[in-house]
Amino acid sequence: MSVARMAAYWVLRAVLEGEDLPRALVRERDSLVDPRDRALVTELSTGTLRWLAALDYLIVRASGRPTSRLDPEVLAVVRLGAYQLLHLDRIPASAAVNESVNLAKRVGKASAAGLVNAVLRRVAQSADAPPLPPPPPPGASRADQVAYLSITGSHPAWLVERWLDRIGFARADAWISFNNRAPALTLRANRRRITVDDLRGRLAEHGVDTTPTRWARDGLSVVSGHPLRTPLADEGLFVVQEEASQLVAELVAARPGERVLDACAAPGGKTTALDGGLDEDSLLVAAEFGAPRVALLRRMVRATGAEAVRFVRHDLRRAPFLPVFDCVLVDSPCSGLGTVRRDPEIRWRRQPEDLLRMAALQRTLLQGAAAVVRPGGRLVYATCSSEPEENEEVVRTFLADHPQFESVHPEVMGPVRDELRSVITADGCLTTTPDEHGLELFFAAILRRRQD
Repeated sequence: MSVARMAAYWVLRAVLEGEDLPRALVRERDSLVDPRDRALVTELSTGTLRWLAALDYLIVRASGRPTSRLDPEVLAVVRLGAYQLLHLDRIPASAAVNESVNLAKRVGKASAAGLVNAVLRRVAQSADAPPLPPPPPPGASRADQVAYLSITGSHPAWLVERWLDRIGFARADAWISFNNRAPALTLRANRRRITVDDLRGRLAEHGVDTTPTRWARDGLSVVSGHPLRTPLADEGLFVVQEEASQLVAELVAARPGERVLDACAAPGGKTTALDGGLDEDSLLVAAEFGAPRVALLRRMVRATGAEAVRFVRHDLRRAPFLPVFDCVLVDSPCSGLGTVRRDPEIRWRRQPEDLLRMAALQRTLLQGAAAVVRPGGRLVYATCSSEPEENEEVVRTFLADHPQFESVHPEVMGPVRDELRSVITADGCLTTTPDEHGLELFFAAILRRRQD
């Protein structure tokens, strides 16, 4: 039995018991020597989590019992095996079944080997046309639409229902299809050290083919090759950062001579982007609440050569500074439901009540941030959530409670590139979507403090 499948099993078990996927992957995958094994661990674990609802639907049909009646160890083995049968053409069906049976034995469930074998052979028999709910025809019932999107599209029913009500079937289907496509690796050139064109050329010298991102000015999407395995990765020439996230940093438009606070800064991608727009007369403070996150932030920022950044551990809810900042970025903790393509486990971890809980925290953080913005300064609020409770509604409530602030269009603050203007709504909010822009769902708004 391969070490990759065993590692993927432990990743899957850990994530479904509450651990973050990136942390579980680092622990189980990065100790493996063969890069092919490491790649397979990532593929098996993230793919299984991405298609979890569809896999469970087929497992129930093949086993004749609900997943709740399967031991957790057995269920994890069968899920991994079913994913291989349905989505990995390069692995023969017989090998996937046999490896799964061996895995069941290795994790102490030899008594279930026959069940694993039987279930996966039934799944394999219909792998070319799995019996999942079909696309609903025009005029289909809401129940049929929800079944297709939540089971075949493998998203939680409560989220599907929200999207159906808000954006309709066609757009919901497009969002879900986008979320189920594995993302390309996206880089941002470190403007302190290199231009995006020069970075592209340097990467090509090391066998990494990239293409410029459509919307972000300093972004490169990796077509082939492994940039993190090149010597360039240790030179601070680039950071890994989603394209939509890069746009948020550009919206902040940090200018030479300004005092800027990145209030929820870890892991540091936006901090390093903001640093690229400043000069020696500027002040950039990167802040976080917990000591481990401050340490993570410091390591990433220092690796890019941003020596002038100041690091602070603070609780934004207690307004730790005087109102001296020209700009404060609150890249707020949120549900993360806009990034389920990149982090597939989030879709299963979140529940409807999380939205109200997160919104309450976000309002509190905004209130703390507002207290440190100087008159005439700006407060930029951002999330990677798809849901209005965390986005427009937080901004609307904040403005109602803080009349000294007003929402402003980015063009009021200065010239805006055409590409950035294309992802800004009529009311001035940055809003990226899969169907309109091919990007994860990010939101940002500029809130300016009126002059006293």
